[in-house]
Amino acid sequence: MNAALEAEGLVKRYGVRTAVDDLSFSVPRGAIYGVLGPNGAGKSTTLRMLVGVLRPTAGKIALLGGPVTRQTLQRVGYLPEERGLYRGMSARAAIAYLARLKGVASRQAFKRADQLLSDHGLGQVRRKKIKTLSKGMAQKVQVLAAIAHEPDLIIFDEPFSGLDPVNQRVLEETIRAQAAAGRTILFSTHVMEHAERLCDRILLIANGRKAFEGTVRDALALAPSLAVIETDGAYDIAPVLAPRGFEWTEEQGEHGNRRWRVRLKNGHGARQLLAACVEAGAPLTLFEPARASLHEAFVALVGEDGARAAQ
Repeated sequence: MNAALEAEGLVKRYGVRTAVDDLSFSVPRGAIYGVLGPNGAGKSTTLRMLVGVLRPTAGKIALLGGPVTRQTLQRVGYLPEERGLYRGMSARAAIAYLARLKGVASRQAFKRADQLLSDHGLGQVRRKKIKTLSKGMAQKVQVLAAIAHEPDLIIFDEPFSGLDPVNQRVLEETIRAQAAAGRTILFSTHVMEHAERLCDRILLIANGRKAFEGTVRDALALAPSLAVIETDGAYDIAPVLAPRGFEWTEEQGEHGNRRWRVRLKNGHGARQLLAACVEAGAPLTLFEPARASLHEAFVALVGEDGARAAQ
């Protein structure tokens, strides 16, 4: 069986509100798989059903080739959205405790805790209590606690939330290292740049429903073509673009110039855009194709209103 996890027709209702609606997807073994969407899209509810925290209203889940049982969950590492470790425990004791709950012998659990803390630059705080650590450090400890028993499948719910950019990069390296060790990683996030850098496959969710499942490349192919233009000084290109129906966003320019990210019409508007700029005498310092983002692909799939409604 090639799938580490399969979900079929998942539904979760809370009274009259449907949080997850007929969601089906498959996570290949050894993949880094992202569950993406704005806050409130149903990501955390989905992950909680996968690990048995919530019971689905309808649908089926196959976890590591079988049903969700206590035995299969022993082979899963899980970082919940609601962070929480025993604040009176030391960092090493907290990691070892959760590893022991997953079946690791006590001596081995402490050995792994010490090694993980050392490998991730936290060796100096291994005996400090969780309540004395910064929020970022405590979160890193909880990430390590989720992988200390060397699970086959790792599920992280919004793991980058609350981390500064440096520690976000460190976590990305940890995820890559776990995948390189042969483990399957599934994580949720509303910050799609992480998925662009990390994921083999993604699931985009809006309003609890699947908007897309596939590779990052396939998702980006659904986004509109774009161009980045830059004008000299304070020149405003907006009066040139608006009458011709172009959509744009202004970005931070460099060296006192102004920069715009322009959405091209039907994928072939580059000539029309350039012609409009030349006709208007716009002092262009840059005109080049731009790579679409996953956010732009998401908007292309569900529309601006759909993206806002999911937030």
